[in-house]
Amino acid sequence: MRFTDSHCHLTMSDAAGALARAREHAVRGFVVPATNAEDGPAAVEIARNNDDVWAAVGFHPHDAKHCDDAAFAEIERLSGESRVVAIGEIGLDYHYMYSPRETQREVLVRHLALAKEKHLPVIVHNRESTADMLEILLRENVRGILHSFTESEDVARELIDAGYFISFSGIVTFKTAESLRECAKRLPHDRVLIETDTPYLAPMPYRGRDNEPAYVIRIAELLASLWGVPLERVAEQTTANFESAFGVRLPR
Repeated sequence: MRFTDSHCHLTMSDAAGALARAREHAVRGFVVPATNAEDGPAAVEIARNNDDVWAAVGFHPHDAKHCDDAAFAEIERLSGESRVVAIGEIGLDYHYMYSPRETQREVLVRHLALAKEKHLPVIVHNRESTADMLEILLRENVRGILHSFTESEDVARELIDAGYFISFSGIVTFKTAESLRECAKRLPHDRVLIETDTPYLAPMPYRGRDNEPAYVIRIAELLASLWGVPLERVAEQTTANFESAFGVRLPR
């Protein structure tokens, strides 16, 4: 039995220690997304040094205001690395507004164009920006992953119809997330991924701690209960989905 973590910011934690603990718990596939041009090389380096780790590069919407031509050129360069399997973490975030809305939208579109050029999926962040996010993603016609999904089943199905995978983080285990669990219960199993968003969003019962990839099993256990299937089936399905979403093969 093998599990995967489709989104873990190992550049923000002790990568070696976190990977070792995760592997002890049968987690054997990881994607490390960058959030800007500065941590992109570190994400790629972690992937180079581990045959079960891949990287993604891009500008998080919080950092969109720093994505000038020189910084984007670095993302373009890194996107050609063999261990880079996606453009991300990119998207929109209208909650904190660390970058202006228009800047966020412009930077998102620029990254989507790069993904199309490189034939790579995108890893998308969305917070309080669903209408704009849907309009841009559906218009630009790029496949990818909606990371740490928290929206409705209708939104999930619209994205799935457009070729996206839906990734659930520790949020789906929170006591207040009953509607999200109902969404996860009804989605097609072959379009679902699991993630930690390390070091954020630790699942129950670890909420309040720094998150790490070993905890992704808690999300898999929840899906097993929602879907009414053995944990082994969730591991098998989400691992196959991970390989399909990112175009990779886990080490055998």
